[in-house]
Amino acid sequence: MSNHLYDALIAPRALDEASFICQAGKPDLSFKGFAENAARLAHVLVKAGVSPGDRVVVQAPKTVEMVALYIATIQAGGVFLPLNTAYKTDEVAYFLSDATPSVLVCEGTRQEELSAVAGTAKVLTLNADGSGSLTQDLNDHSSHFDTIDRAGHDLAALLYTSGTTGRSKGAMLTHDNLLSNARALCDLWQITSADRLIHALPIFHTHGLFVALNTSLLAGVQLDLKTGFDLDAIFGAMKQATMLMGVPTFYTRLLGDARLTAEATKNMRLFISGSAPLLAETHEAFTARTGHRILERYGMTETNMITSNPYDGKRRAGTVGHPLAEIEVRVTDPETGKEVPKGDVGMIEVRGPNVFQGYWQMPEKTAAELRDTGFFITGDLGTFSDDGYLSIVGRSKDLIITGGYNVYPKEIEDVLNEIDGVLESAVFGVPDADFGEAIIAAIVPNSSAAVDTEELAAVVAQKLARFKHPRRYEIMQALPRNTMGKVQKNLLRDSYG
Repeated sequence: MSNHLYDALIAPRALDEASFICQAGKPDLSFKGFAENAARLAHVLVKAGVSPGDRVVVQAPKTVEMVALYIATIQAGGVFLPLNTAYKTDEVAYFLSDATPSVLVCEGTRQEELSAVAGTAKVLTLNADGSGSLTQDLNDHSSHFDTIDRAGHDLAALLYTSGTTGRSKGAMLTHDNLLSNARALCDLWQITSADRLIHALPIFHTHGLFVALNTSLLAGVQLDLKTGFDLDAIFGAMKQATMLMGVPTFYTRLLGDARLTAEATKNMRLFISGSAPLLAETHEAFTARTGHRILERYGMTETNMITSNPYDGKRRAGTVGHPLAEIEVRVTDPETGKEVPKGDVGMIEVRGPNVFQGYWQMPEKTAAELRDTGFFITGDLGTFSDDGYLSIVGRSKDLIITGGYNVYPKEIEDVLNEIDGVLESAVFGVPDADFGEAIIAAIVPNSSAAVDTEELAAVVAQKLARFKHPRRYEIMQALPRNTMGKVQKNLLRDSYG
């Protein structure tokens, strides 16, 4: 049997008994033990009704078992669809109705509420301690599974990404999209089996799932799996680890702790940052304290990683480096689609084996953003330096990236505008050293009503995941508009940033 991704990530080391993955409170697991558990979970998925090409939706805590479930889905020929654990029932209901999965895996405490919106999907549970209906009879299944044939062009994952209008879009990622990117990153960042990665990122997101896990699996890296970012745990782990992949928030919080020194990081080989822009002052402060230069890279859900600062060479603050191997990046005039000269700002477009196959059940949206030539229009504005370093200067859309998560304003505005006393609202992002961007909501009240910002926050808390909550609410008499009546969010950003 040939399974493009499984054959590269798992099969070569399936009998390796060296320690592979550890998580606090659980025994270390060898690669062989991990592969056997993944095979058992593949049997569970097939028994639950998963056929090749079926979606497996997962909204569950970050555990060794969930990592194995990702591989089990690939081995069984399914399409892995992870969801942010902060999503509320109404949000999850949309993804379920759009993706029509055959299986939903969720935490046991949410089984009843999510079963009500699961449609025909079979609901299994997976808890933070690894228990649940997904794993309860795991040892009853064989540790061998006849891996399902999947080619490079077959779908391996479906990840939903937010836009500035409409609902979230499902980016269709193939086996080759994921494998080609993992190979390019391992080569560039010189990742080998001698490395030990502190994995403190969520695994419902491209960064933690594909950049961190796929490179680790491909290269045979030891994984120190953390449920989240905890300063005590990170400092403890750095004594043995060689790599940390994080978002800017990780580094600002490390800088806020007196324990961050050259001595504390002497065993580390590489610190990587992505998912949101890293401020130049964070770069400089981190280098001054530790002697390490953070490596910043750039990617998207639709493309995996696109560019990276060099491993050997100058890691330039404020830039995201050069295109990865086999990936073309160009900067174009948004109106004409023609390339602009180096130094000029334009739309970033990308083409290569990393670029997704389109948006799930959205052919018109796919056609609008994926050119016939294969170039994907990212929506980001950037510029190339004379020596080929790419800098991101803004976004053509109003997408907010906060703490590495994509948030589109319209979803928050729709919630706010339904609240009694609110005439209209405008949600926008402003620069924030910790989260990359902070969410601000400008509120125009009805003339006859007073608006209580605490009540606004309470309603938002009921309706939306925590990372979508505005940092603060600004009450205004009117929103700034141009002559065509469009709200000028650039003026709001300038005023409140």
